[in-house]
Amino acid sequence: MAEEEQQEEKPDLIKKIARYIPSVTKPTYKQGFNTRLIWTGIALIAYLVLSHISVFGIGKTPELEALMIYQTLLGAKFGSMMTLGIGPIVTAGILLQLLVGSKIINWDMSKPEGRSKFQTWDKFLAIVLCFVEGGAFVFFGAIPAVGGLPMIVIVMLQLAAGGILAIMLDDVVSKWGFGSGISLFIVAGVASQIFIGLLSPFVANGRYVGDIIGLIISITQGTTFITLMSYLLPILTTVIVFLIVIYVQDIRIDIPLAFTSMRGFGRTWSLKLLYTSNIPVILTAALIANFQLMGTFGLPATKQGCSSLGCWFADYATGGKIQGGVVYFLSSPRGLLGDAITFLTGNPVPDINMELLRGLTYLIFLSLSAMIFSIFWVSTSGMDANAVADQLDGIGMYIPGYRPDKTTVAGVLNKYIPGLAIMGGLAVGLLAALADFTGALGTGTGILLTVMILYNYYEELSAQKLDDAHPLVRKVLGE
Repeated sequence: MAEEEQQEEKPDLIKKIARYIPSVTKPTYKQGFNTRLIWTGIALIAYLVLSHISVFGIGKTPELEALMIYQTLLGAKFGSMMTLGIGPIVTAGILLQLLVGSKIINWDMSKPEGRSKFQTWDKFLAIVLCFVEGGAFVFFGAIPAVGGLPMIVIVMLQLAAGGILAIMLDDVVSKWGFGSGISLFIVAGVASQIFIGLLSPFVANGRYVGDIIGLIISITQGTTFITLMSYLLPILTTVIVFLIVIYVQDIRIDIPLAFTSMRGFGRTWSLKLLYTSNIPVILTAALIANFQLMGTFGLPATKQGCSSLGCWFADYATGGKIQGGVVYFLSSPRGLLGDAITFLTGNPVPDINMELLRGLTYLIFLSLSAMIFSIFWVSTSGMDANAVADQLDGIGMYIPGYRPDKTTVAGVLNKYIPGLAIMGGLAVGLLAALADFTGALGTGTGILLTVMILYNYYEELSAQKLDDAHPLVRKVLGE
């Protein structure tokens, strides 16, 4: 008996670790709408400032295709303090999702203790990965340090510090602001890519970077149809992808609910087709980006040749394209729609058959991975039928026509939620892959994530009390 009491008094390992993990404390008072909005803005500004502070002691970073994808989807900016972006956070989430979902780590995620363990270990693993990824970027030449071993260590520590700051900013947003820092930083990165892709007046590789600028000049100069389409198609596909994602985002099943203590009062519980929202595609995109980044490790300083995962042709004028290997078939053939139009108009397209095969393998991998992550996310984030039934029972609600107990409610929800997890994950993966094929600005996956995040922000802000909000904000949110 004495041994059992001593064992119970012994601090849990997770509690010991939690004491030393840097964290932002939750506010001790109820915040107003404007205060939360200000904290969200502060975190976003801090992220943007850090993205423009160059790391001391590095040379020119190679402009490889994998690095551009990593930057767009993981809120990173290579060579700056935000070189790692949200990469460590998302990678830690991927690893824990796989370990918990496959029952290698047997945590009961339906209980608060299990979710608390997951969150603590997630943050701890993310901090560890800041140092691991920072060291990998430097030692394998993705971020080349200029100097000997002392400078390598200094650069590595700067990259790790930037990653930890991103974790802390994510904490600030989730506890003091609206939404999550992960989502906010993705939107900022994709939005900047779209803005540059539309309005930049500079010329690169013989064409204007800004498609609107290039389209206007092409019309005034009377260029060929193919040249006009090269500028017009990305603009059109960007708009079309936006509209399709907004439409799909609103497909839902409404389940009526009633209060056990107040007859005649009730509400509906909406189960969306994209039940797990953008989480599966964020995790899958991060997985693909990490694969592509790993494919550059082991290459010579020129970044030309083959590694264990892929082959690269490092021509800085064309952006260092993937030429073969595993990473080639796990990367999107951006502009596949444009290539198809070019081919159908009778113009030759190099390696069109290989690009089509590449598109097929990318679509299958992205869709299946998103579906798997969607299933895991439901079971680890408290979105399964039992957890939702507990929430409804806690606020005294039940489904009319059924017995008012949480076991019955969980049984009804179980008819929908597992299916929505599978269909939603598969749908969001297919949508992201097909959007990538269009060559839309900011990548199709980036636009999909941005629209879904902004839509979720709109829903969250609309549900807030807007008494102290600015009149313009109330007008935008429909009040």
